[in-house]
Amino acid sequence: MNQTFLNLLFLLCTVLAFGQFHTMKTPRMSPQVSETQRLGVTDITITYSSPALRGRDVWNNPNIIHQNNEPRPWRAGADMATTINFTTDVTIEGKPLKAGTYAFYVIARGDTYELLFAHNHQQWGSYYLDQEKDITLRVNVKSEACAKSEQLDYEFLNRTENSLTIGLEWDETRLPFKVEVDLNQTVVESFRQELRGINTYRWQAWNDAAMWCYNHNTNLEEALVWANRSIEGGLNGFAANKNHENLSTKILLEKKLGKTDEMQQSIDDAMAMYMNERDSNEFNVFLLHFGAFEDALDFSKQSLKKYPEAWYLLLNKSIAQYHLGNVKSAVKEIDKVIKVAPEPYLKRLNEIKEEFINKTYKLSMSYS
Repeated sequence: MNQTFLNLLFLLCTVLAFGQFHTMKTPRMSPQVSETQRLGVTDITITYSSPALRGRDVWNNPNIIHQNNEPRPWRAGADMATTINFTTDVTIEGKPLKAGTYAFYVIARGDTYELLFAHNHQQWGSYYLDQEKDITLRVNVKSEACAKSEQLDYEFLNRTENSLTIGLEWDETRLPFKVEVDLNQTVVESFRQELRGINTYRWQAWNDAAMWCYNHNTNLEEALVWANRSIEGGLNGFAANKNHENLSTKILLEKKLGKTDEMQQSIDDAMAMYMNERDSNEFNVFLLHFGAFEDALDFSKQSLKKYPEAWYLLLNKSIAQYHLGNVKSAVKEIDKVIKVAPEPYLKRLNEIKEEFINKTYKLSMSYS
């Protein structure tokens, strides 16, 4: 065999041997980190490799954090490009960004930083980033001081119901950018999807979705449909569960939608249901906070016929009497309550009695 050919074959085998994939897990200089934060129903996941300072002045070293896009944007971490995944549409510093996974890069310009979100996210660093074709969104932010971090890190800060700030922190510098979601849109769409799955068989799921919409004053007509589904069930009434909780939700929605006649019918339906002692008290309290004092008085009376030893139902009766202007009756009823209530409640009950007499008692109208 030709010696030259043998030499080439040996060289090829050597290259192939050294080129095999390494499969063992070994410690890395910049360990990989994945962090997830839920904002409303939106999951935000940041995956990055976290380098250490190791005594370096990283923010002023152009070989570590490239300056002015020279020779390229910084990968905002180490090794593979840092990625950020959003499970719903969001806004970044007020600019819209569709749901998906994006590679995250930074262009440093003094204390101002341009943040790049690239849809082509499976890249090693930023070596082959095409800034004309790969970038979906650019925003500019100012750096700020933070507690010293030896390892590059991402923090979730300043959380509200529909927004948070993501901060890239390294050494004593933070690059913050604000992420916001359309809470009503994302949550309601999530409900629609979930209620087509296993939750379609759970009355609590339909009721929870309806109550969330009530509390956030959104999609009220759709929420009423969901409340009715919780009560009536699905096909042929499957998984129906009519109870004081979902009827209370229905009552609240009907009031907010101005459906007065339907609301009163729902109250009557609930009052006609059998309820155990605990549920009777909960619905009685609901009627009081709802401001339906006539109904609350009637319901406390009928409940006391079934549960005459329930002192808290008698308390509900006295509160209803007070709000209907029957102060003498209210005081008379609460005197009965004080005689039978457990000792830990007596101090507050005596205070309520004095407030009745002085006409200063206040009940929070939670559902008005």
